[in-house]
Amino acid sequence: MSSENFDVVVLFTWEVNDRLKGYLKDHLESIPNLQLIFPEEISEEALIEIAPRAAIMVGWRVPDQVKLAATRMQLYINPGVGIKHHIDFFKTLNQTRKVLLINGHGNSYFTAQHVVAMLLTLMNKIIPHHSWMKSGLWRKGDADAASLPLRYRKIGLLGYGAINTKVHRFLQGFNVEFSILRRQWPKYEEDLPTPAKKYQPQDLSKFLEEIDILIVAVPETTQTIGMIGKNELTRLGSDGLLVNVSRGSVIDESSLFHALQNEEIAGAAIDVWYNYTPEPDEKERVYPFNFPFHTLDNVILSPHRAASPFSDLERWNEVIENILRFSRGEKTFLNVVDLNREY
Repeated sequence: MSSENFDVVVLFTWEVNDRLKGYLKDHLESIPNLQLIFPEEISEEALIEIAPRAAIMVGWRVPDQVKLAATRMQLYINPGVGIKHHIDFFKTLNQTRKVLLINGHGNSYFTAQHVVAMLLTLMNKIIPHHSWMKSGLWRKGDADAASLPLRYRKIGLLGYGAINTKVHRFLQGFNVEFSILRRQWPKYEEDLPTPAKKYQPQDLSKFLEEIDILIVAVPETTQTIGMIGKNELTRLGSDGLLVNVSRGSVIDESSLFHALQNEEIAGAAIDVWYNYTPEPDEKERVYPFNFPFHTLDNVILSPHRAASPFSDLERWNEVIENILRFSRGEKTFLNVVDLNREY
């Protein structure tokens, strides 16, 4: 049956594995007049040929020419959190026809789990003790690396979207206090997992002075790039800890390295970096940063893997829900990007 006989055609723009195909089909293919296209060839030329049929396109870094060829497209679903690379294109496209850009938050549970894992690894000094035991150094103790108690700490959640809302829930049992800085607070009374002090961007200095653990989970936008620099890290204080699962550019790299090196803050756990196409050094080692973070003892290095495991199928439920809503003729969708706010 040709695509013209279907009311809704969904084009997936990468080589979808059989397990995910089965999951998507089980949840979607029974819907009348819905066609799922999983191309056998993923070249730009092949996608351009198929794209004009699609009402919905699903993919990460799809070439602009493919998106332009999708003249019937009404929804573009980016299955991951990072959408900065789409903003300018969709701002321009929406000057001539309306296409909604949708962000995927299916990995938010795993990212929040990774935040907690990195924070506890940092505070409990898991890595140095693990390394000592691998070297046969049994029963190194507090004199070498003492754990830091989490109780009574003041945790600051910078950004309060899908990730940090879950971090809040995950950490609520640790007898800690919370402060939250978000761009906008809803006008209605919001149910939070625990009481929390509320801040907005203009209150950043006051927010940082109130807390001693900073968890960064804001989108990368023109407003957030360089948001945390030397002055902000100084306000966090010498007992301060930082976890970044946002984007490297949100925290000034030089300021972060020197704050750690000079023990102006106590430590950091970092999953997002500054150079994603690094050149190998003389020993063929590859580091995604421009300062030697790997030489520091007070840092947890994570290779941008907070979204793992990618094999989990439930992460696709938001994508499925948006396709279902579109097929039913609904006009509201999950996680529609505000192009002016860039998230």
